Amino acid sequence: SRQVQPFLPLWLAEPRRVQKRIRDNLCPVRDVPGIHPRLLKKLHMNGIDSFFPVQAEVIPAILQSASSGYLLGRGGYRPKDICVSAPTGSGKTLSFVIPIVQVLLDRVVCHVRALVVLPTKELAQQVSKVFNIYTDGTGLKVVLITGQKSFAKEQEMLVKKKVTGYCSLADIVVATPGRLTDHINQTPGFNLTQLRFLIVDEADRMIDDMHQNCLNQIVKAAFQGENDSGSNMLFQRTKPGPLTAASSCSPQIPLQKLLFSATLTQDPEKLQQLDLFQPRLFTSVYSEKNRDGTETEQDTNNKYTLPEGLSQCYVPCDLNSKPLLLLYFMLKMKFTRVLCFTNSREASHRLFLLVQAFGGVTVAEFSSRLPPNERKRTMKEFEQGKIQLLISTDATARGIDVKGVNYVINYDAPQFIRTYIHRVGRTARAGEAGVAFSLVLRIQERRFLRMLRDAGIQDIKKHPVKGNSLKPLVQQYEGALCKLEKTVK
Repeated sequence: SRQVQPFLPLWLAEPRRVQKRIRDNLCPVRDVPGIHPRLLKKLHMNGIDSFFPVQAEVIPAILQSASSGYLLGRGGYRPKDICVSAPTGSGKTLSFVIPIVQVLLDRVVCHVRALVVLPTKELAQQVSKVFNIYTDGTGLKVVLITGQKSFAKEQEMLVKKKVTGYCSLADIVVATPGRLTDHINQTPGFNLTQLRFLIVDEADRMIDDMHQNCLNQIVKAAFQGENDSGSNMLFQRTKPGPLTAASSCSPQIPLQKLLFSATLTQDPEKLQQLDLFQPRLFTSVYSEKNRDGTETEQDTNNKYTLPEGLSQCYVPCDLNSKPLLLLYFMLKMKFTRVLCFTNSREASHRLFLLVQAFGGVTVAEFSSRLPPNERKRTMKEFEQGKIQLLISTDATARGIDVKGVNYVINYDAPQFIRTYIHRVGRTARAGEAGVAFSLVLRIQERRFLRMLRDAGIQDIKKHPVKGNSLKPLVQQYEGALCKLEKTVK
């Protein structure tokens, strides 16, 4: 039976395609029109001389949408919303940081004009770090609110009370959903009525989780008339509607949504919830080189794009041999800088203890059980190569930019294609090479392969490991198990 294809709106069906081969399609920074000399200098100072394809397309698009200053869209029209679907590690962050900093460079009064919402603290920290680099010396203020500081402390960072009322201390706010919602509801003077850019990163996850409510609250706060305080009637915003004489008499700050994701949903109903305005979609091309050197556009049903330098393998195995396989890869095959995924915090912790008890591998765990400063330290040691194996859950590692991961091992086969894409996307970033191994139980094998095939991923190789190779590890492994049972007791 043929699947019923949902009817895709035109913007989804006919996206603007961005080259996927990062290394072959770098674009010199100077060739991207309209970037402010100040930012060009900053990019150069940070060693960035060329943009990835996504950046070269998206930066000008955002700049253009604010070309008449941030109060109006182009020609007085409301700017279109922008969606970007591109693989992990293709440079999405810079593609919104640069244009937003540039658009706000000549602001006079400090108001929250850009808000970036991210699903995890780590991601939010990463993004605010990039903003800080590019706003440094501009007078623009970036505030990070993720609940790592006390609520009162965050309030002090956001607003200041003066005799005349409250004034904003932030131009750009980078936040996680829970904490942001709290400030919208409980922080007097925290005000989004001047918001010009709403950036939702890892958008699919933000729509999937409970965060849809958060997005609704932001939009509601952005369109709250200020008439309750009776002050600034001039810039009162109305929800976009038909153009009438009344609606066009006062300048309105448009609210533009920028959505970024490695796995943008194709589900029109979900996108409907985001209430996008004439959106434009930028998406990576999957191009295959033919023998004669020409490129063919592959079937666009490949909803997901993977980094180009990635090799994928799977190892059929049974439950008992999984820990042995991991030890075999680490000790006999001498894998280094391995990021290993399990499906739960418990599994992660137990595997960590087991490898530790076995000995011979520098191992750490990376999970939400650990305090942020410890996670930061672990991350640093992993990047420096002091830790060879990092065992993690999906929640913690999603979207995180870990430098130099050589191997991703799916210790537990992921149940959803999206999880797979995000995990294996932690390696082979920014055009580097990397390998992903999935340990797949024999009963999962058919479903696992079908899941990949349905997503258009064909180039995964079977990589059986013979039982004989694992034999030498068994005795020590059983010793480690006994040791572990004692510790657990």
